[in-house]
Amino acid sequence: MRVAVAGCCHGELDKIYETLVLAEQRGPGPVDLLLCCGDFQAVRNEADLRCMAVPPKYRHMQTFYRYYSGEKKAPVLTIFIGGNHEASNHLQELPYGGWVAPNIYYLGLAGVVKYRGLRIGGISGIFKSHDYRKGHFEYPPYNSSTIRSIYHVRNIEVYKLKQLKQPMDVFLSHDWPRSIYHYGNKKQLLKTKSFFRQEVENNTLGSPAASELLDHLKPTYWFSAHLHVKFAAFMQHQANDKDQPAKATRFLALDKCLPHRDFLQIIEIEHDPSAPDCLEYDIEWLTILKATDDLINVTGRLWNMPENNGLHTRWDYSATEEAMKEVLEKLNHDLKVPYNFSVTAACYDPSKPQNQMQLIHRISPQTTEFCAQLGITDINVRLQKAKEEPHLCGEYEEQDDVESNDSGEPSEYNTDTSALSSINPDEILLDEEEEEEHSSASVQSDMNTPSIEPSSDQASDFSASFSDVRILPGSMIISSDDTLGSPIAREGKPGEALESGNGKDFIEVPLKRLSDEHEPEQRKKIKRRNQAIYTAVDDDDDAA
Repeated sequence: MRVAVAGCCHGELDKIYETLVLAEQRGPGPVDLLLCCGDFQAVRNEADLRCMAVPPKYRHMQTFYRYYSGEKKAPVLTIFIGGNHEASNHLQELPYGGWVAPNIYYLGLAGVVKYRGLRIGGISGIFKSHDYRKGHFEYPPYNSSTIRSIYHVRNIEVYKLKQLKQPMDVFLSHDWPRSIYHYGNKKQLLKTKSFFRQEVENNTLGSPAASELLDHLKPTYWFSAHLHVKFAAFMQHQANDKDQPAKATRFLALDKCLPHRDFLQIIEIEHDPSAPDCLEYDIEWLTILKATDDLINVTGRLWNMPENNGLHTRWDYSATEEAMKEVLEKLNHDLKVPYNFSVTAACYDPSKPQNQMQLIHRISPQTTEFCAQLGITDINVRLQKAKEEPHLCGEYEEQDDVESNDSGEPSEYNTDTSALSSINPDEILLDEEEEEEHSSASVQSDMNTPSIEPSSDQASDFSASFSDVRILPGSMIISSDDTLGSPIAREGKPGEALESGNGKDFIEVPLKRLSDEHEPEQRKKIKRRNQAIYTAVDDDDDAA
């Protein structure tokens, strides 16, 4: 099966699908599936734009609304996770995943699905230590704090994923697992992104929560984005059982969707030809969701997951055969994901802009149906009930009183690595200094700033420059250079093909852009322009 993987999408669906068409014309066949690693930006209207954690001047409508309205349809099944620049109010409607448009599926806060027998898991957001142990207390309209904390990974999602026992084929995360850079061409990475050096040397670059999941799940493939650079690694895991062969994970991070950037990769992945040609729920994951339903928390207070320390009556929520059988019967033995997409908010109309569109905390019919079928709680229903009846719920706190600041209580992780301490000139950041110069009223006005459309000159220049996008190699390979000075050098000699976990050899092709050694003048111009666009904005809290 030919699977396309995209890095940070930034709302550029038209460009991504156009690039796929170009790849199909030059490649051996059509793409069967597209996986997107965050910053998808499923923006339906002007209200959604105001929920994106970017400075107002970067709030562009882009092209998703055309797929949401039905004007266009995704030419290939598209599955994505959330990043740190999203229409958070839209994705919040689907905490367990669902269709955001025809043929475009969101995995939820965390999720696992199957397609043609390929098991695909993912976790949305980025790691931030001071929010990691909180519940999902945010709701629209967000304030200057919750517009950021809404996309921070929580321990409950990691806990659920760590209950999985069955093998994982593909896993998606927005930020990188910490330490993965030690398993690839670290020298080349630091040459490309020199401002990563301190974090790499201190081993603080990336998400410790994702690293924990990588160690537990040991997927065949792990795809990420966030740091806006293409990087491949090969991680050989230790065998838990001497009778079982050690597993290996092939990691690939991709760039953002811009001209002449390595934002797309097409990979051949084996699948089960007898499996249904449709998106399916994963029975083990559904069983875990049902088992952990009582752990739902909608407060901003810190809390720990159950563990075997004598303080909890239950700490193992993994799926037993009997429990999976019960869930399967509950679903009438039908695991097909229903195509129940529906329009839940007004769609953007370029001829009738509505800059003052009201933000509403919505309940999605898809989530309502899913929760009713599985017998679990809709987080948004719990939140709304807590808002309306705080005296009855007892657990609810006004989100205005819950700030995303360090609490002084110990974290499960001793360092906060949601972003880089050094400045990445290629990232969108939330400018804390700029906020300090303005009053709180000014900050609030930023939240309500209407969308800003790019000029026609910018749009035409951007579109034209995509005609020169290089088609990336058809397989995911680590070049011999990538093994030098890294742990994978012990697995094979430079110049030899690396073997995957199933014993099949990679073709030895460098995971690099197929272009001349010297950059064309046009590329240099575009690079300078985008560096100017993405420089010095946002807090050090959130690399794009």
